[in-house]
Amino acid sequence: MATAWDQDRPPELDLIRDCVHCGFCLPTCPSYAVFEEEMDSPRGRIVLMRVGHEEGSSVSPEMTTHLDRCLGCMACVTACPSGVQYDRLIERTRPQVERHGHRTRRERALRGAVFALFTHPGRLRALVPAMALGRRLPLPFARLAPKVPLRAAVQRLPEVTPAQGESRGVVAFMQGCVQRAFFGDVNAATVRVLAAEGFEVHAPREPRCCGALQFHSGVEDGARELAEATVAAYGGYDHVVVNVAGCGSAMKDYGHLFDDDPRMAAFSAKVRDVHELLADIEPRAPRRPLPLRVAYHDACHLAHAQQVRAQPRALLRGIPELELLEPAEWELCCGSAGIYNLTHPGPAAKLGERKAANLAATGANAIAAANPGCALQIGAYLDKPVYHPMTLLDHSIRGSRP
Repeated sequence: MATAWDQDRPPELDLIRDCVHCGFCLPTCPSYAVFEEEMDSPRGRIVLMRVGHEEGSSVSPEMTTHLDRCLGCMACVTACPSGVQYDRLIERTRPQVERHGHRTRRERALRGAVFALFTHPGRLRALVPAMALGRRLPLPFARLAPKVPLRAAVQRLPEVTPAQGESRGVVAFMQGCVQRAFFGDVNAATVRVLAAEGFEVHAPREPRCCGALQFHSGVEDGARELAEATVAAYGGYDHVVVNVAGCGSAMKDYGHLFDDDPRMAAFSAKVRDVHELLADIEPRAPRRPLPLRVAYHDACHLAHAQQVRAQPRALLRGIPELELLEPAEWELCCGSAGIYNLTHPGPAAKLGERKAANLAATGANAIAAANPGCALQIGAYLDKPVYHPMTLLDHSIRGSRP
């Protein structure tokens, strides 16, 4: 029977049938907020997934468009009262669209260029000197270019950072690709905080990338290759610590990417977001006052995909004189969404402006966000500093100011 989906891990009909089309997902869906079309909502896309199983169906240009418009933020998973596993459904649908969908040559070239660049930290570092010029030119996406000091771009983390005081254990730290190239200062702050709290931190330079961008975009072969390298590099550790929401989400999902391979599932169980790890222990390093009014932004792959919401807030509230503020529409994506603000700049800009307005309305003088894509997106639409929570915690422990 010829259908739109091939037999290589199509979206599962049993999971599709779980959706009762109640509509609770609609207010939380960023693409529905922008396009206001049923097929650009989670329940609309689930209908398309079901249609793809019907005899004679194909991945039409319209189906490709609507499925590509999904940001993969997983806010619908948080909102759904029926427990629909939209995350499992979309992660199986994207590779089908990648293989059989209708995209223009320009669209495919852009996606290929993004993966060839953004998953290679060395190539990203080589761009840093040109970024200052790029921000002044009327080029697409120029406003997203981060302000990275050359010294920060070339800095390297020590392979091993010893614990301060009595050791609480040894952890591996995933440096990331975009994170280490553009936000090396955040990685350095994270390692200092972990060491101050009693962990010996191992930060191997390989692998270059965990495969999150490819995984969340349906490029399975590239994602699997990088996942295998990640497991080989970190498989000997009891805990693998991550400070990037998208990376943590992908690494915790390796078991699904490899069809519940026990080896990959066992590795995924070792992955801990840094906020999870630190929130589970009694603080040891003294916190010093940091008088700031900070609005906390929930990165989607932390809040929705990993269900890590309380821990970052608890750590920030533990900083004396830091006032934590909550924006409206916390559950709505900022528009970064992996490569979405590169492939869909118009809709992403609308979401970025909406997120910036909500954050500004809190009256905060700084933003906390635990994902590099979010930091770049918010920084493009809001003239306030955006800090990773680990940066703020590091300043509090050291008694310095950001």
